[in-house]
Amino acid sequence: MPITPDTPRFHALVPCAGTGSRAGTAVPKQYQSVAGQPMVMHTVQALAQVPQLASGWLVVSPGDEFAWPTSGWPEHFRRAPCGGATRAESVFNGLSAMLHAGEAAQDWVLVHDAARCLITPEAVSALMTACQDDPVGGLLALPLPDTLKAHTLDGRNARVARTVPREDKWLAQTPQMFRLGALHAALAEAAVNGFEGITDESSAMERQGLSPRLVPGSAQNLKVTYPADFAFAEAVLKGRT
Repeated sequence: MPITPDTPRFHALVPCAGTGSRAGTAVPKQYQSVAGQPMVMHTVQALAQVPQLASGWLVVSPGDEFAWPTSGWPEHFRRAPCGGATRAESVFNGLSAMLHAGEAAQDWVLVHDAARCLITPEAVSALMTACQDDPVGGLLALPLPDTLKAHTLDGRNARVARTVPREDKWLAQTPQMFRLGALHAALAEAAVNGFEGITDESSAMERQGLSPRLVPGSAQNLKVTYPADFAFAEAVLKGRT
């Protein structure tokens, strides 16, 4: 694609204002040390290695007091203290900050979870290549590999209610890549109802009647959520060095 003044640019946006209550850590999970540095720094540094990204935006809480490392921080990444009460609100506020700073509505924004610290630059580049000419955008996702069960409750015990066909089921991952202005508009509409039902960026775009493209990702690109996930992430990151 020839580069002209009107060529859309690519930006990363990382919501980083969550508390990580399910992780059981003393600090928000994105700040928990993994393989020698805060988990979010692995995420940032992986994204920073993607040459097509013009900028990166980390959306942190307004009162964020984390002591950010001074070494290893990419010069073209910034922290925006406009995080909200939910992930969707943080993304919406971050998009608003980007537009206010002069980023173009037609630019692409890749929203990525801070806790998906095993993302690789190659996977991000593959998503960008697959979606840069798509009219909607898309996301990394993984075809469901396991048998899927729906449950019913027997007192406090969960029991199988039925087996759910998995042939058309995918596990959504991030990054999720959409036009900056279009995603902002979709989330603005959802904000009227407190972002109810918006679990990721794709769900906001789906409410606009759009069908984002599914780009195969990797099982390693998991969202570190539970205590056992930290040991897995540590092992993978140490194995890459």
